[in-house]
Amino acid sequence: MSKKVLIVGGVAGGASAAARLRRLDEEMEIIIFERGEHISYANCGLPYYVGGVITERNALLVQTPESMRKRFNIDVRIFSEVTRIFPAEKTVEVQEAGGKTYRESYDQLILSPGAAPVRPPIPGINDIEPLVVRSVTDIDRIKGYIDKQHPQTAAVVGGGFIGLEMAENLQARGVATTIIEMSNQVMAPLDYEMAAILHEQIFNKGVNLILEDGVKSFAKENNKTIITLQSGDQVETDLTILAIGVKPEIKLAQEAGLAIGDLGGIKVNEKLQTSDPNIYAVGDAIEVKHLVTGQAVLIPLAGPANKQGRIVADIIAGRDSRYKGTQGTSIAKVFDLVAASTGANEKMLSKLGIPYEVSFTHSASNAMYYPGFARLSLKLLFDKSDGRVLGAQIVGAQGVDKRIDDIAGVIRRQGTIYDLQELELAYAPPFSSAKDPVNMAGYVAENIINGDVQTIQWHELKKMNAKDVCIIDVRTEEERKGKFIPGSIHIHIDDLRDHLAELPKDKDIVVYCEIGLRGYLAYRILTQHGFTRVKDLSGGWVTYYPAVFG
Repeated sequence: MSKKVLIVGGVAGGASAAARLRRLDEEMEIIIFERGEHISYANCGLPYYVGGVITERNALLVQTPESMRKRFNIDVRIFSEVTRIFPAEKTVEVQEAGGKTYRESYDQLILSPGAAPVRPPIPGINDIEPLVVRSVTDIDRIKGYIDKQHPQTAAVVGGGFIGLEMAENLQARGVATTIIEMSNQVMAPLDYEMAAILHEQIFNKGVNLILEDGVKSFAKENNKTIITLQSGDQVETDLTILAIGVKPEIKLAQEAGLAIGDLGGIKVNEKLQTSDPNIYAVGDAIEVKHLVTGQAVLIPLAGPANKQGRIVADIIAGRDSRYKGTQGTSIAKVFDLVAASTGANEKMLSKLGIPYEVSFTHSASNAMYYPGFARLSLKLLFDKSDGRVLGAQIVGAQGVDKRIDDIAGVIRRQGTIYDLQELELAYAPPFSSAKDPVNMAGYVAENIINGDVQTIQWHELKKMNAKDVCIIDVRTEEERKGKFIPGSIHIHIDDLRDHLAELPKDKDIVVYCEIGLRGYLAYRILTQHGFTRVKDLSGGWVTYYPAVFG
């Protein structure tokens, strides 16, 4: 006898599970309930439809209810909200758009409700009706407003992925945009100094970026929205986008008595079963194990959701499959730059007390003698005891995606910095260098592990009193002009051996250059000439400047 599987939510994980189930079992009865109008749409592409990068609305619709029915023989019921689950009876209650309710039985139930935009109880928020970016309907509303009302100004509350993408696309439409972010940085998966590179880019593109200042209240005045910030400053805007973040949709699961985790997501095991073995859950609504830290996390990303849908389908169809965890690999375009991360960041490791070491490298995206290369800033986090790679972040104009994917693969296999060195990556001058940036990150990390260099981080140097340390800039005169660390002295790397007698051996010495290579060479020269209190500024001026002066 064939099984009957009900799926709550037809986007990402839900649609993936349904299609996989049908491929594995032609006889299974599969019903998708979607409270909205659309299923299986490209929600990550929504901001680019606003900006005109994606010109055809239909391109956002991966599958329609009609195509899903015809190709996969799946019963898709849109405008149908599952309002209650009765686990003991193995039935759900469904409410249609017209108000009619009925019950549907199941053998297995898959929950894929997703996550809802955070809407904090800020005074005045109900008076202005800020727009959110979650569905095709939401983006239709935003684009329709821009096309008809031609707003001159917009405010995006929140500096995460959606907030940044919306700001870029609003700016592309000629709308003067302000980003309001309560934290001291945009894009939380990045550590501060990597996000600081994006801050500079955002400012340079004419976007007003307000950091460390949250929204205190909203008010409507003469068809304008007045946003009062915690500082007392005000932002006047024609259009307000709320992109503070998302929270798991757990109401249905909670009312059914399913276990909810400490972070507010549905608890699942490796088979993605909830506390009821006949009910599975996937996507943004669930808590998963972080692959690096082993801790429970909420990671609302499309890639993991689709993988989870496939795994649940395999299990229901009788195949042995497990979800081993999420490492949070993500990437976003921020105007002319790309920012990506994978694994744990420094904030996460510090909070959990996990030992780690940091290195920064700033390599070229391809051979420097070939036209069109761009700088890749790469932060690597690793365990100094065994070299295990714990996380990475990259910001650059090109070649970011393939490098973060290389490192993500190593982390997935619990690999080390030695694996990064040994990766044999495709090389030709238009695409890379003989020593790829990923290989270089491995080499620099090995130097730290072996004690070939002792580094100092930008925030450590920032706290030091210039009188207590000798800071040596080993760059050229041209590089130093107008941009140097206050209190530093200038000795070009090629002249360093001629000035050894002038340098103190009873004082800490910090050497730095533009990106770290010449600083490393200076460190090697000094330590082999009897200087024992030397450190190299990790990442050089390129890391230090945006983090300290940006």
